[in-house]
Amino acid sequence: MTLIRFISADGQNVQEVTAQSGDNLLDIAQASGQPLEGTCEGQMACSTCHVIVSADDFPKLRPASEPEEDMLDLAAAATRTSRLACQINIPGDMESLTVRIPGEIHNLQGL
Repeated sequence: MTLIRFISADGQNVQEVTAQSGDNLLDIAQASGQPLEGTCEGQMACSTCHVIVSADDFPKLRPASEPEEDMLDLAAAATRTSRLACQINIPGDMESLTVRIPGEIHNLQGL
């Protein structure tokens, strides 16, 4: 089991849930009531599941693909440790993962 910590955009709320190896972070977030839309259902055609991974946990994840990097270039408030939650499957050897929900999103499908 992996402990997942979701930190709200304002940093005031932290929700902790557990996940199994291989679980998808977007699915975990949505099942936990986090405000991640995932409008494109994991097709990397939007950035509505953008999260900011903690600096400690970021190197523990598989690197982002080029298409994910391209979509993150268009994400609102993107940082060096930004990822799309739909592209993160929980590694089996990860004890915990902390992500912050950005304060704003850009839904490029609505343009």
